[in-house]
Amino acid sequence: MRLVRGGRDLRVDFFRGIALFCIFLDHIPHDTLARFTVRNLALNDATEIFIFLAGYAAALVYGRRLDRAGLVSAWADMWKRTWALYIAHIFLFVLFTAEVAGFAVWFADPEYLSRVGLDGLATAPLAALIEAVPMLYQPSFLNVLPLYVVLMGGVAPFLALLRRPRVLLAASFALYVAARVFGWNLPTAGGHGWFFNPLTWQFLFVLGMVFARFGRPDVPKAATDVLSVGLLVVGFLILLTTWIEPQLARHVPLLIKPMIRDIDKSGLHPYRLLSILALAWLASRYVKPGAAWIETRAGSVFVLIGQHGLNTYCASVLLSFAGRVVLDHDHGWLMQVVVNGTGLAVLLGVAAIGAWYRVKDAKPAAI
Repeated sequence: MRLVRGGRDLRVDFFRGIALFCIFLDHIPHDTLARFTVRNLALNDATEIFIFLAGYAAALVYGRRLDRAGLVSAWADMWKRTWALYIAHIFLFVLFTAEVAGFAVWFADPEYLSRVGLDGLATAPLAALIEAVPMLYQPSFLNVLPLYVVLMGGVAPFLALLRRPRVLLAASFALYVAARVFGWNLPTAGGHGWFFNPLTWQFLFVLGMVFARFGRPDVPKAATDVLSVGLLVVGFLILLTTWIEPQLARHVPLLIKPMIRDIDKSGLHPYRLLSILALAWLASRYVKPGAAWIETRAGSVFVLIGQHGLNTYCASVLLSFAGRVVLDHDHGWLMQVVVNGTGLAVLLGVAAIGAWYRVKDAKPAAI
């Protein structure tokens, strides 16, 4: 039985699978392997990859529905998916809360709750539950799916503009700029706004949609390659002096320091946006459709994980906190191998089960 779904661009699934594994690793503080994830190599991390590819996939699926069945049918399917994402978020919220609370009780350490922002649930559970339903309450680890919910549901009304990409991009970019300039954001219970501001991150989602629908922009390829590599090199140097080796900051010229001091993730800073676009450009240029190495056994692991992104994302959140607890008590190299290997194996298992059900349900039932 072939579990990897064919007839599609496996590059999207592969890179989404890599992003999901990076999300798992990035949430584990003592994990040495996390030093080599995207966030330590470029000025963006796996979240930008995930959202860009979510927009890319949305355009492929719902753009095709738009062409075949019309706008109303495409809207209906997109909002149906939005509802599924919301239900997954609420279900994950319950499981994650139970997991963290269980470890806090087991180790008699209430700090586990405060580390992920669940202390509010412990002190005022009824208020926190009421706020969680409209996604006003978002503990750490649980702020990507709400972003995805709002982007999928919020972009749906503008799906018809996929046929007028310049208008769509102009409107999306205008909202991105206005949200950054005027500080617009959606509210949260704490009054600080969403950690991932949907009003700015929508631009990355829309860029993914346009990229999927119309391909790479018609620009000089060699010059854009050089520019993209240059942006990634500059991004790595900024990372080196602000995150990886902050003691090197003293060597940064005074005129440049203000430009790199406040590269925020919440509002999708332009540097981070340019970084993910540079990666997308180079990947589309030099990873060809049907690349043989993607269909090897190793590549197929991440392809399969990427093809079942919602299930594996939810699993990665639960696994990463468990891995964090384990490495809090023993972060030796052997335990790190166990945590990372187990995490990847479980993500693959979750994806394989989803694929098995898809194949099984596609077969006609016996009479």
